[in-house]
Amino acid sequence: MEELKEGWRRVKLGEIADIGSSKRIFMADYRESGVPFFRGKEIIQKSKGNNITTELYITEEKYNEIKNKFEVPQKGDILLTSVGTIGVPYLVNNNEPFYFKDGNVTWIKKYRDGVYNKYIYQWIKSPLGQNQINQVTIGSTQKALTIDALKKLEINLPPLETQEKIASILSALDDKIELNNEMNKTLEEMAQTLFKRWFIDFDFPNENGEPYRSSGGKMVDSELGEIPEGWKIGILEEIVDNFDAKRKPLSKKERDTKEKKYPYYGAAGIIDYVDNYLFNGEYILLGEDGTVITNEGTPILNFINEKFWVSNHAHVIKAKEKFNNDFVHYLLRNTNVSHIVTGAVQPKINQKNLNGLKILIPKIKEISEFGILVSNFTKMLRNNNSEINSLTQIKDTLLPKLMSGEIEV
Repeated sequence: MEELKEGWRRVKLGEIADIGSSKRIFMADYRESGVPFFRGKEIIQKSKGNNITTELYITEEKYNEIKNKFEVPQKGDILLTSVGTIGVPYLVNNNEPFYFKDGNVTWIKKYRDGVYNKYIYQWIKSPLGQNQINQVTIGSTQKALTIDALKKLEINLPPLETQEKIASILSALDDKIELNNEMNKTLEEMAQTLFKRWFIDFDFPNENGEPYRSSGGKMVDSELGEIPEGWKIGILEEIVDNFDAKRKPLSKKERDTKEKKYPYYGAAGIIDYVDNYLFNGEYILLGEDGTVITNEGTPILNFINEKFWVSNHAHVIKAKEKFNNDFVHYLLRNTNVSHIVTGAVQPKINQKNLNGLKILIPKIKEISEFGILVSNFTKMLRNNNSEINSLTQIKDTLLPKLMSGEIEV
């Protein structure tokens, strides 16, 4: 048992807040409009700050009935995913009406005197809190976090003023990371809009600077529909090289022994940091197995330019010399690949299917001009991502020291 600083307490989560769930809502109560009704997936989206497309609602009358007889979520409450994807917290940030599914989501509310909700929220998000949550999660096929188990989790609780200072430091880092993420969304939307205009609507500038298709540019038939004259249908391996043979997976046990210096990528993104690297430069990573496609059927991609290590769960590709990675990246972001995914239990995009993916190949002129235009977007995106990674590492280093009292605030 660690020795705590003077004024600090080791407490159970259930001692410092009420922990429970919602009143049961039955399928017969679901509506197509009304007050939003959230499940785990919507809570995850809310926790990321994403806009969500609510699929379920309940009537205002039902919501008001629950509000009057019982309670509804209030600003400052914490909702925690508790089935399937475990331990994702959402700090309710306004009093807009909504309700949520019992069992899928756990509700933390009514904090005791001397308890700061944002400190509890930061602890739950932290590796400290997530590690405890993982230890008490039950089930192998369908994982679950019970209310009783959550109540027994132990947390270091400093005096209220210290809680507020710690939460403020960690929230400031979160805010900067979120700001960079928002900037990245805008940059990606701008590049995406340009790609669609040029390579989907075919309104790239013609020799007179006019939009090609809208100005009567000649179109020809192809197996993927009408395309501009001089363009062709090909396969992905005509425009990219594959570097999968250089990948080398490392077990978690191996990674835990290494200095956290260079990012270690899995199928969907960075999963750890290690002390060495396999690649140095600009590459596109595409999920190979596990998480391989988005809800829209496009591949999971990471477009990076740094020193990094990668497991065997992501393909490593790069544009051939006369093409460019910006074009390849946005081409893949706009290509449905669900038809090349194999495996029912473990989805997979194998190298043969990836290489043979049918794609539209424009003239080199249009590809090069597009690459020049979006290169500044890409540079700003990378700078933002580099700062996000640095801030995340700073936070991960600071957090256990702050929450143990090792660092004075």
